[in-house]
Amino acid sequence: MSSYPTQAGGVPILVLKEGSKRSRGKEAQHGNITAVKVVAESVRSSLGPKGMDKMLVDSFGDVTITSDGRTILDEMDIQHPAAKMLVEVAKTQDNEAGDGTTSAVIIAGELLSRAEELIEKNIHPTIIIDGYRKAAEKALETLEKIAIPVDLKSQDYLKKAATTSMGSKIVAEYKEYLADIAVKAIMTVAEKQNGGYKVDVDDVKVEKKTGESLKDTSLINGIVLDKEIVHSGMPKRVEKAKIALLDASLENEKTELDAKISIESPDQIEAFLNQEEAMLKEMTDKIVASGANVVVCQKGIDDLAQHFLSNKGIIAIRRAKKSDMEKLAKATGGKIVSKVDALSAADLGYADLVEERKIGDDKMTFVEGCKNPKAVTILIRAGTQRMTAEAERSLHDALCVIRDLIQEPKIVAGGSAPELEMASALRKYAETMHGREQLAVKVFADALESITVTLAENAGVDPIDILVDLRSRHEKGEIWAGIEVLEGKVQDMSKVNIFEPLSVKKQIIKSASEAATMILKIDDIISATKMKAPPMPPGGMGGGMGGMGGMGGYPGMGE
Repeated sequence: MSSYPTQAGGVPILVLKEGSKRSRGKEAQHGNITAVKVVAESVRSSLGPKGMDKMLVDSFGDVTITSDGRTILDEMDIQHPAAKMLVEVAKTQDNEAGDGTTSAVIIAGELLSRAEELIEKNIHPTIIIDGYRKAAEKALETLEKIAIPVDLKSQDYLKKAATTSMGSKIVAEYKEYLADIAVKAIMTVAEKQNGGYKVDVDDVKVEKKTGESLKDTSLINGIVLDKEIVHSGMPKRVEKAKIALLDASLENEKTELDAKISIESPDQIEAFLNQEEAMLKEMTDKIVASGANVVVCQKGIDDLAQHFLSNKGIIAIRRAKKSDMEKLAKATGGKIVSKVDALSAADLGYADLVEERKIGDDKMTFVEGCKNPKAVTILIRAGTQRMTAEAERSLHDALCVIRDLIQEPKIVAGGSAPELEMASALRKYAETMHGREQLAVKVFADALESITVTLAENAGVDPIDILVDLRSRHEKGEIWAGIEVLEGKVQDMSKVNIFEPLSVKKQIIKSASEAATMILKIDDIISATKMKAPPMPPGGMGGGMGGMGGMGGYPGMGE
């Protein structure tokens, strides 16, 4: 059927640009939902402690091995516009809560795939959307009701939640050890505010170096800079360090325009060079006068200035990153100074020790033993580069989970127990409703149970038996009955110390239901660009992964 109306003479009136494609109604919805299902399937098998990992190879041949939902979707280079919305769900989940990305994507995919069954029965998408909205509100209300308040004086729950978040990652073997480090790091940088705590995960710097093993990962009460000391004549270790943080270059200013200097005799050359030297000497004298014995500079340091500083026994580091400078200021209590002339003793930061150490093949500078550091560093060690990268991602999740708990000290048990409890509450709620919306609410309950089904499938247990057992337990009021994946059996998850922050679960419901309703509302796709399949690599499918199996030609887009 043509998208264009015709005049009396049978000549079409072109409303859209030539070459535009349009699909509408059920065809458009089917296309979008199919694309979303494909994406949700791709992360499904990585959920939970028995989940598998994905190996992602990009166009340059770089390899990433991970089970982190957001990383998988980021690396997959997804083309389909509706599928891209699922990538957004994972990003939002990661930015807001830091954990639960895989669950959010699975639930969003499930909500859409079940909505399609209702659309097939001629239930209008708007009715489904209204039902989903009411169901999401009821689910959030149920979560609040069952959440356990946590006393932050004991860090017990913080550690349990961090351990749970790392239980499904490659680093699970060392989860207790890494959770300890993560809790200490966050508690050091947390600041009390208005009766609660404020935490910025960025204050915990994560530095990674391949070598040794994961159990050699350590927490440094200060900052580790991936930089070496600039001059070989400088000391490699300074105790009771007074640190100047400079955002100015210790070099002579070069003139902006092509300036010409007329020199007519050798004396003038000497005078010019002497003047340059005097200016650098004056800069270094200012630093010495302030009492600093360590200089960290965000910009360059001239060779001559290095020589002068080295003579005075001062350690210098150049071209430090802006983010590192800010963390150093927080850790040492120093101020970042933009003008050398303005440097005074009051601007200096303090650390017990500044030392250059050789870690693996590289030299790194450790600034440690800060009195009350508001920024710390976790130095990750592991046998391979892929492992350090995955350990960094896992630690990020753990740090975020601890932050979530400190900012909202409420917890729920894991193992899909809260999802089942919400599903049980939603089924009761659906019975009180009239009209077709109740079907959408029941479907929302089924979608939440897909987490249990996925966990069971990944653990190699029969999902139907487990689900029937769990449903009856929740009916009887066993709130925390869930699936203990490692042993593959049903039990009270609060007794086996599997806990997750309430805010992570709340964000999963919010992100998944919003994405699903947004995609359901679309009934017309007008694409003005020609959809091309990604270009084939030279030599046919042999080279590379062929753009992830050619996801460029979208299903149901009027191909």
